[in-house]
Amino acid sequence: MINVTRSMMPDFEKYEEKIRRLWETRWLTNNGDYLVELEKKLSERFDTQCVLVSNGTLALLIAIELFDFPKGAEIIVTPFTFAATAQAIIWQGYKPVFADIDPETFNISPGEIEKYITDKTVAIMPVHVFGNPCEVEEIEKIASEYGLKVIYDAAHCFDVFYEGKSIYKFGDVSIASFHATKVFHTIEGGAIFSDNAELIEKARRLRNFGFNQKVEIVDVGINAKMNEFQAAMGLLNLEIVDGEIQKRKNAFEKYQELLSGMPVAFQKLHPSMTKYNYIYMPVLFENEQLRDTAFNELKESGYNTRKYFYPSLNNVFSNDRYPNSENIASRILHLPLYGDLEYEHIENVCTIIKRILGGNENDQ
Repeated sequence: MINVTRSMMPDFEKYEEKIRRLWETRWLTNNGDYLVELEKKLSERFDTQCVLVSNGTLALLIAIELFDFPKGAEIIVTPFTFAATAQAIIWQGYKPVFADIDPETFNISPGEIEKYITDKTVAIMPVHVFGNPCEVEEIEKIASEYGLKVIYDAAHCFDVFYEGKSIYKFGDVSIASFHATKVFHTIEGGAIFSDNAELIEKARRLRNFGFNQKVEIVDVGINAKMNEFQAAMGLLNLEIVDGEIQKRKNAFEKYQELLSGMPVAFQKLHPSMTKYNYIYMPVLFENEQLRDTAFNELKESGYNTRKYFYPSLNNVFSNDRYPNSENIASRILHLPLYGDLEYEHIENVCTIIKRILGGNENDQ
């Protein structure tokens, strides 16, 4: 089977050499040298401060915990996202309040956000869906007007830049996922980014049981430490990620070329985005039936695709209706995309889709 994505991996001998040192030092976790080095390199790359954690979901939980919101608080979030975004809010004892999305960008609509602001609202948690930047200026304006915090779920956004700046620099805090399925990964892993030094220092305490530098417990923390095996993988992947992104770009553009003129739509990318990472290949079909037919026939032909995100989270966590999110969730399909994907497979996938849509398979 050709999967929807495939983890980028460094040279095995280089990883073996990297981790051999761990058998000598026996320093496997808790702010080891590799973690410190990776945090430094990521901070420099994105011109903001970085705290590494063991996964993206814990990054979300810590990001919410940074602000000591009152009990019963509400956080406005998109229904078109991975379950962890809303689940992190619920786990922290707050209420996720959904606001519908723009049907072209798939991101939360600023105009919808204002409809749901109440005296219980404390924050907005927008998601840069599939690495596509949100309307950050409009969201900042709304947050400023109503005195709200902005926590960006930037799980998909490694190396995404907006008007020349890393997308991690926007909002009060941003989180990233470095899961194995992402463009850049540390096997499992995640990060908290912010220009606010106080928030970064608190995040460091929270990931380690609330201990400060004097080993005094000053916060109610959790164990979210990234281990040295993960950090070593990240350091080596950092050396090859630029080449991976370029190969993904080539594959992404090949899909668009081959599906040009067919009755499918692509996500509208933000015009102010100055660098993209080509993390996924989402395609919108005209209706759910065609999407599901493509899903099934591609699988029968050896190609795993993904209905991502599906279902719209309001169908899981709310009784309210959000027509744009529900509509996109019912029609979206992610096609295989990763750096080493051979063009032959891209052509095969597009041939199958064209046959389903009634197009000419030979016009490639």
